[in-house]
Amino acid sequence: MSAQTIEPGPVIAPMNGPEGEGLDWHGIDWAEHEAHVRRLRQRIFKASQEGDLKRVRNLQKLMLRSYSNTLVSVRRVTQQSTGRKTAGVDGEVALTPQARGRMAAEIHRSSAPWHAMPVKRVYIPKANGQQRPLGIPVMRDRVMQSRVKNALEPEWEARFEPRSYGFRPGRSCQDAIRAIFLVSKGKGAKRLWALDADLKAAFDRISHDHLTATIGQFPARDLIRGWLKAGVLEHGRWAPTQEGTPQGGVISPLLLNIALHGMEEAAGCRYRRGKGNLMRAVNGTPVLVRYADDFVVLGHDEAQVRRAKEELARWLEPRGLRFNEDKTQVVHLAEGFDFLGFSVRRYGEKLLVKPSKTACARLRKRLRGEMRALEGGNIGAVLKKMVPIVRGWAAYYRSAVSSEAFRALDSYMFKLVYRWARRGHPNKSGLWIKHRYFGRFNKARQDMWVLGDHESGAYLPKFSWTGIVRHEIVFGTASPDDPSLSAYWHKRRRRKVPPPMDKTSLALAASQKGRCPLCKQALISGAEYEPDSPREWIEWFAASKKMLNKHHFVHRRHGGSDGRSNLRLVHADCHRQHHAGDSRRPEEDQPAKPSRLA
Repeated sequence: MSAQTIEPGPVIAPMNGPEGEGLDWHGIDWAEHEAHVRRLRQRIFKASQEGDLKRVRNLQKLMLRSYSNTLVSVRRVTQQSTGRKTAGVDGEVALTPQARGRMAAEIHRSSAPWHAMPVKRVYIPKANGQQRPLGIPVMRDRVMQSRVKNALEPEWEARFEPRSYGFRPGRSCQDAIRAIFLVSKGKGAKRLWALDADLKAAFDRISHDHLTATIGQFPARDLIRGWLKAGVLEHGRWAPTQEGTPQGGVISPLLLNIALHGMEEAAGCRYRRGKGNLMRAVNGTPVLVRYADDFVVLGHDEAQVRRAKEELARWLEPRGLRFNEDKTQVVHLAEGFDFLGFSVRRYGEKLLVKPSKTACARLRKRLRGEMRALEGGNIGAVLKKMVPIVRGWAAYYRSAVSSEAFRALDSYMFKLVYRWARRGHPNKSGLWIKHRYFGRFNKARQDMWVLGDHESGAYLPKFSWTGIVRHEIVFGTASPDDPSLSAYWHKRRRRKVPPPMDKTSLALAASQKGRCPLCKQALISGAEYEPDSPREWIEWFAASKKMLNKHHFVHRRHGGSDGRSNLRLVHADCHRQHHAGDSRRPEEDQPAKPSRLA
């Protein structure tokens, strides 16, 4: 079914911003436009917090017409998103500066009714071996969704409950795990029973009517309804969507959070403001910790937890949702449960959070499969594939009690790489293998059995080299959109533990306070959230060599060194933009070839 047969969409009002065909993508001041969008989001948040709904709607209309919002949205979707190379049903992507500029100009100037295109159905593997269906919107719909999200999200950030952590700015899986730990740790813990719950196909079953009624008179409500009703294209056949929101759309996680808002109150959770404006649970009430559609209810006894489950089942029904009984269980913390890849269990009077056995087994299977696929490959191919996996998995689990798991995985990884080396040289001795592939590559470690490349100096880090650092939970209902908490978020970002990178890059990132000096944005931007699962961390490390460059103040051809005083860590896109006019400069002012992140 073509887009023309879909009912007319909402008319987009004329918008501000320059007119004309030419848009110099490299000449855009991104710091200014990002700051403008951030200020507008904060104004929407403050108006929502004060209950001034009329002002909220006026500011949302301003955001929807904002030229800065259009540019920032195009950049996030076509340049920073991990799905930027994945086209929708129209096959269109925008991977060049010219294409991005053209898309931004066309979308921003459009005054015709917007027609939502059907999403493309693709499948990705789930942890249990099954397939997860994703709906990939076309690139232009993704840009529009990002624009709409910037208008809608700050309104709801001012309303969301304190222990909702999934797909929200400034919040992560580690916050959810830390919240569970703080509630149930120590001798005096009283909430020792847990409802480990999972919703059945939550993204695919959300009631459209309930969702649009919850959104109310949001100015772009017709756009959202158009995306919900756009349908799915699979193997060339179109199918209507009567319920659910496509898992793969930019705005879908926000819509899920809106649909599930109020869950804590429905479960019987009640809060009081404690010291430092922290939200503390009222004595005798349960605590619900939610990450997207996965959540845990912690109660004082089994009866309270089962009562909360019954209340939640009734609350979920008008939203089109229900429990997945196969994955939902009521357990005592002495038995423990798995949540977000972690194992949560009490051992006597102590609560320990570790990487789950399932997560470790899944990683071993992946490591084994990758090393088998690399048989016959050289050391460079092994390092390129395995380094992001080791660093990414360790980065996700470094906030838990992971030392024992890290050591066990190091032992397993050594067996795999040694077997790979032996199979590549069956007629060579063990001593020859050691001298060829192993050595003390990391000078800070007294370890002679590190796999590495003697020519380049690159090596495979070990899981156990990643230090254990306890995560500092975000307090209460704090949101980056709250202008009154700017100092809190600035301080929190400065204290944030950096990802495990090479020593030079870490030193540069620390000296720059985690910011790119060219665009003034966070070095680990890429999207609106940091990596939030082992898979996302692995993908981030795999792409980091292309995402970040080392920029030389004095070019190497002119005598500049690779010392830290002559380097800055910058986004690769910012680096290209900074040097876009080098062909027009005198030769002595031209830069050296960019040095990528090691």
